[in-house]
Amino acid sequence: MSEYFVHESAYVDEGAKIGKGSKIWHFSHIMSKAEIGEGCSIGQNVLVSNNVKIGKGVKIQNNVAVYEGVILEDYVFCGPSMVFTNVKTPRSEFPRNTSSDYATTLVKRGASIGANATIVCGITLHEGAFVAAGAVVTKDVPAYAMVAGVPARQIGWMSAYGDVLDFSQSATLTDSQGHQYEKISETQIRRIK
Repeated sequence: MSEYFVHESAYVDEGAKIGKGSKIWHFSHIMSKAEIGEGCSIGQNVLVSNNVKIGKGVKIQNNVAVYEGVILEDYVFCGPSMVFTNVKTPRSEFPRNTSSDYATTLVKRGASIGANATIVCGITLHEGAFVAAGAVVTKDVPAYAMVAGVPARQIGWMSAYGDVLDFSQSATLTDSQGHQYEKISETQIRRIK
């Protein structure tokens, strides 16, 4: 008996590494050089390409393709039908299809990406970043920043728990779970407890 679950309609290529307690759902395809951590949920119709690294506790909702060049750290959330890209200048006549052609996209611990958002390759979503549904992210997103729109722009701050943080009255705030955050500058906050 396997330490992880794979639905009978899913394909997991030989050589793929899947952590204990992870679940791979209907019609998904995990390629041979992919690595998925423990306790992940890979939704229906998800592709995880070669050389993709996914941390523990990651949730990837239905209809998401995680292409080579993407790294998802622990506890990342990818909403339904969100899109990762991996080539900045795609051309059909002159394909870019080797590892050296792919730009790295790093999604750090606890970041969330809303449904139908697009993440242009070569950027970093820092710890706890929150991308609104339908946003098109074209540049790095700071830790705990909320971004929305096309192109995505910062609209505020959000705690790791999911509380909106309003620093207008204080440079230090506590979320509903007791985590403390400190505003370092107009473009940077950090979790201090």
